[in-house]
Amino acid sequence: MNKEILERLRGEYPVGTRVELIKMDNDPYSKLEPGDQGFITGIDDVGTAFVAWDCGSSLGLIFGVDQYKKI
Repeated sequence: MNKEILERLRGEYPVGTRVELIKMDNDPYSKLEPGDQGFITGIDDVGTAFVAWDCGSSLGLIFGVDQYKKI
């Protein structure tokens, strides 16, 4: 992950930011559905946004693969 992109991502989605899932890559273990919501708990050095989903999941979102938006 490019350092500039990572800093921009962390600035745009700081811890506590509410997000909504638009589309997730075909993860056979995920029960998340488009429209599920949660809040960012952190972003690691490769750009994975970890989310505490309202449904109880803690599955991360992969930058550039999964689609999500701020709410």
